[in-house]
Amino acid sequence: MPELLPLPREFYARPVLTVAKACLGKLLVHRTQQGLVAGRIVETEAYRGPEDRAAHSHGGRRTARTEVMFGPPGHAYVFFVYGMHYQFNVVTTKDGAPHAVLVRAVEPVLGIELMAARRHLLPTARELTNGPGKLCQALGIGRESYGVDLCGSTLFLAEGPSVRSASAKRIGIDYAGDWAEKPWRFYDPKSRYVSRAGP
Repeated sequence: MPELLPLPREFYARPVLTVAKACLGKLLVHRTQQGLVAGRIVETEAYRGPEDRAAHSHGGRRTARTEVMFGPPGHAYVFFVYGMHYQFNVVTTKDGAPHAVLVRAVEPVLGIELMAARRHLLPTARELTNGPGKLCQALGIGRESYGVDLCGSTLFLAEGPSVRSASAKRIGIDYAGDWAEKPWRFYDPKSRYVSRAGP
């Protein structure tokens, strides 16, 4: 395994759809007190507010929760859903453009025993990291990760293998009308850790 180095700010300072596809194959790395964990990103979704009705920043909604999305690219947008799960996003594009990429699934690479202990599952279980809430629990990503600079040394994306991607509609956003039909979910069709393959 080569040395894990954070991707440069320039990686994130691009259109959100470009970054969403480029994230596939990259390693999501988290250095925690319990140990180092990493997973290869195999599924993402792009959210392009404020026009995107599925985005938290739709209509320019700017709150304590969404504030980091309005800042410079290359920071973590972490939010809490259903009263029980955290979800991890990377802020993209440019300062003032509230665009973000949700990381939906990763394939465990490093620290798999620690991930399994956090998830109370076998290390070989597909359910270890095959969803946005699951991967955050496995990688130890929570409220304290909100706003973290992904160009730092604690929580970051590192270079990984290039993969061929497929695209489909985003998941769980039926309320977004026509925006729910956009094929803005990108995934590695060969990975068993993808939360849901196909359209």
